[in-house]
Amino acid sequence: MSLPKLEGVGRLTGDPELRFTQSSKAVASIPLAFNSRRKNPQTNEWEDGDVFYIRGTVWERLAENAAETLAKGMEVMVTGDLRTEKWEKDGQKHERSALLIRSIAPNLAFAVAKVSKDAASQQNGQGVQRTQQRPQGQTQQRSGPPPADDPWAVDAANGYSNEPPF
Repeated sequence: MSLPKLEGVGRLTGDPELRFTQSSKAVASIPLAFNSRRKNPQTNEWEDGDVFYIRGTVWERLAENAAETLAKGMEVMVTGDLRTEKWEKDGQKHERSALLIRSIAPNLAFAVAKVSKDAASQQNGQGVQRTQQRPQGQTQQRSGPPPADDPWAVDAANGYSNEPPF
């Protein structure tokens, strides 16, 4: 039997918190809220309904990309598996619902995003040059030659262009 799935649109209630395990794997916690809104036909106003709060977890490159891209207050589209986290602290057993996030992206109805390739995951961290706008207005640059098998690379001398390879 598989875990229940969640697909929905939620809002970050805090910035993603990126950390690394002892084995150097990136993991980020992303606090989310999902709520039901409906328009009251009598008052013609929007009303908030029940709210479901959950802490999402993302791993490895997705964790790093989410921490670099997402910020508190952003509306996001999320898919993942619901599970129960259990732990013991001071002799007390605790448990809570959690979401293992498989994919997460900003909702473009309320944000503008400039998509760029994830250079760090290509060729062991050697990738194309990029500049990405971060939510706080900071920029980050990475440089290096494009991968040999990159269909999006621009190389006019060898016949490559800006056109998509399809």
